Amino acid sequence: MASIITHCFLTLSLLALFACSAHAQLSPNFYATTCPNLQGIVRNGMRQAVNRESRLGASILRLFFHDCFVNGCDASILLDDTATFTGEKNALPNQNSARGFEVIDAIKSQVEAACSATVSCADILALAARDGVVLLGGPSWSVPLGRRDARTASQSAANSDLPSPFASLSTLISSFAAKGLSARDMTALSGAHTIGQAQCFTFRNRIYNDTNINPNFAAGRRATCPATGGNTNLAPFDIQTPNFFDNSYYQNLVTRRGLLHSDQELFNGGSQDALVRTYSINRFAFARDFAAAMVKMGNISPLSGTNGEIRLNCRRVN
Repeated sequence: MASIITHCFLTLSLLALFACSAHAQLSPNFYATTCPNLQGIVRNGMRQAVNRESRLGASILRLFFHDCFVNGCDASILLDDTATFTGEKNALPNQNSARGFEVIDAIKSQVEAACSATVSCADILALAARDGVVLLGGPSWSVPLGRRDARTASQSAANSDLPSPFASLSTLISSFAAKGLSARDMTALSGAHTIGQAQCFTFRNRIYNDTNINPNFAAGRRATCPATGGNTNLAPFDIQTPNFFDNSYYQNLVTRRGLLHSDQELFNGGSQDALVRTYSINRFAFARDFAAAMVKMGNISPLSGTNGEIRLNCRRVN
């Protein structure tokens, strides 16, 4: 995997530069003089978190995805609800499932101590997502920086824009296309499910009612996800290497062991079957495409210039 990481880092450094030409406000070197130790601080914070609980790598990656898909990568998902402000944490896709906020808080405190009022929470989240992947054995990429933080959030957009675990392939493709991401990007980004866990209610219908599922896999999942009750019981997306970022997710799809309905939709006689097969046997191809898609997703509608702000506390506006 180390060679994959090295190749991907070199490839994605070039891709990041290309992305920055399209989004001139973002640059991997944005904080080179104003906060030169930023990346080391974030990496150390993520290392501590993942060492404490490996699942946090997946949790932070999911936070970044859920942030970017709702009005762009602007750290709106980090804002707490107040008596006068409704954030995104209690939107249906996030409620009682989005986690890792305390990890970003801790990193932000360290960053503020080194470079006060300089680095956005949105950029910290982007870097932390990359570092979580790397720490779990996945590829690296150069993260374009320079995002600013939103002063607003949208619970309604979080409810409508985040893809459902029950979605069909056509719905998934449309959801990603609405954010400027291709079907290939979608299939690569779905490989994030090579790590992390899902709650029983998100896959109950699949293991009891779907027919395109390995019967032994379904039986195993039913043991901890009853037909009624146990909604929050957890199961790993990848039963082979749940805490290692590899291409096992796609191998599971080929053998009908996708945990979510939306996972198995990627390999169910449709347009993504060939790509899933490629990723299942070529982990370098997956690592390359995943890293490229992460750069692309990180460029969804960033705030820059005088838009937004640099939050001092990621949970509230200044």
